[in-house]
Amino acid sequence: MINKHANYSFIIKQKAKELGFEDIGISKAEFLEKEAPRLENWLNQNYHGEMAYMANHFDKRLDPTKLVEGAKSVISFSYNYFTEQKQAADSYKISKYAYGRDYHKVIKKKLIKLLAFIQTEIGEVSGRAFVDSAPVMERAWAKKSGIAWQGKNTLMLTKGKGSFHFLAELIIDLELETDNAVKDYCGNCTKCIDACPTNAITPYQVDGSKCISYLTIELKDQIPNEFNGKFEDWMFGCDICQDVCPINARAKQHKEQDFLPKKETLSMTKTEWQEITEDVFNNLFNGTPVRRTKFAGLKRNIGFLKRS
Repeated sequence: MINKHANYSFIIKQKAKELGFEDIGISKAEFLEKEAPRLENWLNQNYHGEMAYMANHFDKRLDPTKLVEGAKSVISFSYNYFTEQKQAADSYKISKYAYGRDYHKVIKKKLIKLLAFIQTEIGEVSGRAFVDSAPVMERAWAKKSGIAWQGKNTLMLTKGKGSFHFLAELIIDLELETDNAVKDYCGNCTKCIDACPTNAITPYQVDGSKCISYLTIELKDQIPNEFNGKFEDWMFGCDICQDVCPINARAKQHKEQDFLPKKETLSMTKTEWQEITEDVFNNLFNGTPVRRTKFAGLKRNIGFLKRS
């Protein structure tokens, strides 16, 4: 007798791969009991800095049934964004994930297609798609579903592929066959911890208020002087802990046209970045994640790097 839950899981995963997702794993939609004290401790240490939204909706972050009524399954996905393309040597740096079109829109569209496929092929199924846009603990679900393990820099790692991927979820009211967590292969390696110039990383925990990504994107005030000379030319985000990770040595070029950068993004020099106008900013970054920091924020970051 065919297990219908296993069959549903199989056809969903097959369709997801057709849509470009690399790894797909399934978890039972239930309260994340082990994550509750970890999240509370992280918040109590003020590691979220000015990201006040991280303290909101505590219950929803831990319980998917509060996001989708009658939720039975959480489907986790990874989507590759690694690129071998690099910016000019004499340039201020942008994190690879922000080179192309805003991943929220690109991936959300694929998840909506997948949900429509599920409803057509399987029947009346309700659910919601999430791409880093709601109180969902995506890393916890990715770990639970077995698509990755959590590295010491808290990013999710997949053997043979690394951590240069976006995470996304479908929470649905359909029971599916679930997957198991995978082994942690970080071992005794501490390269990500050792390489972080602001000492933001301790094993399996990041002080967000010290992270260069936070300081260049989320922080709206002036960057504290204590970080002078520590940004290593990063003006939007930071890839240091990923670039030094041995697992990422096997990362392969993504195949998503929407994630390709404009030539100017790669070729501009430090002098050109320092002289960037709002019109150039809008032309380069319209529809990309860099819009999040806005022109004034990017100018602040460049000014901080220039005087560091």
